[in-house]
Amino acid sequence: MTYTRVDITEEAEKVLKELKAKHGNVIFHQSGGCCDGSSPMLLPKEDFYLDESDIFMGEIGGVKFYMNEAQFEYWKHTHLTVDITEGRGSSFSLEIPEGFRFIIKSRLLSKDEEHYFNM
Repeated sequence: MTYTRVDITEEAEKVLKELKAKHGNVIFHQSGGCCDGSSPMLLPKEDFYLDESDIFMGEIGGVKFYMNEAQFEYWKHTHLTVDITEGRGSSFSLEIPEGFRFIIKSRLLSKDEEHYFNM
C-alpha cells in the first residue's frame, strides 16, 4: 500500500483548479513564519525560491506541496489535508483576493503510515 503525507478536499481542489487556470504554474508552501505561516500558501512557482530547507511533502491537485524543515519537525507525525474556507487570511496566497483561504486539517499518522515513512 502507498501512503501520502498530504491530500486535498474536493472543495479545495475546485478552487485550486480555478487558480491554476488563472495564474499558471503554482506551488503550495507552508513555512511556519509570519502572515498565517502555519497555513498553506499557494504561490506562483517562479516567484518562490525553494532551497535545501524545504521538504517535498507530495503533490495534490497537480501542485507540489513543500514545507519548511523547521515546520516539518512539528508536523512530521501528522497527515495533512488541505481544505478551503471563506474569509481572508493575512498571507500572500493567491486565493486571498478571491475571498477564500486554504487551511490545514491534520490527524496523527497511523502505525502503518509511520512504518511506511520510516519513523
